[in-house]
Amino acid sequence: MAQQANIQAQTRSHTGKGAARTLRRNGRVPGVIYGHDRPSEAVTVETLALSKLLGSISAATTIVDVTVDQRAPVKALIREIQRDPLRPVNILHLDLYEVKADEKVTVSVPVRLVGIPDGVRNFGGVLDQVLYSLEVEVLPADIPDHIDLDVTNLAIGHSLFVREVSVPKARILNPPESPVCSVVAPRTEEAPAVVPEAEAAAPAEPELIRKPKAEAEGEAEE
Repeated sequence: MAQQANIQAQTRSHTGKGAARTLRRNGRVPGVIYGHDRPSEAVTVETLALSKLLGSISAATTIVDVTVDQRAPVKALIREIQRDPLRPVNILHLDLYEVKADEKVTVSVPVRLVGIPDGVRNFGGVLDQVLYSLEVEVLPADIPDHIDLDVTNLAIGHSLFVREVSVPKARILNPPESPVCSVVAPRTEEAPAVVPEAEAAAPAEPELIRKPKAEAEGEAEE
């Protein structure tokens, strides 16, 4: 089931890069809340409160009760968190998408592989995870925190495909034939190439660092 959290927000009238920088200097993060025919509304949230919240939830699958200017709270999903590329701890912008209890949403749910595959445990294979999340369509109240997949029976050369995965009360949107993970044979080191003794004993030719005399004279005449 989806996690639930709360956050306080305030409307903002000034937009643009300059206003956003001023907000961040004053300990607030600029953001926007939109969705369901409501006009897009520019808001701000307290940086410290937001950082604490993001440190305790799975942002992609958590329903957040957002209270704007003391109005009645609305339920929303965090759609995007923009961070400073040089200092990812610094949050630059927040996108919130309002959801309705009776309308399905599309979310990206993390995949967790459970167990040690037979091909790894008994034959030295390597488990290769291809998909780390799955896109699902689901009602807000039924959003799973993660999707656990049992891989204990996978042998070397075998894969677990999207078509074999089911999520209660949700529809998976990834292509059915996409592999989620595979067990591959252990990699072997290539043997070093054998160099014939005669070739190994032959002195290497010196690198030519100046042009032949005839060619050099021809260029001088030109």
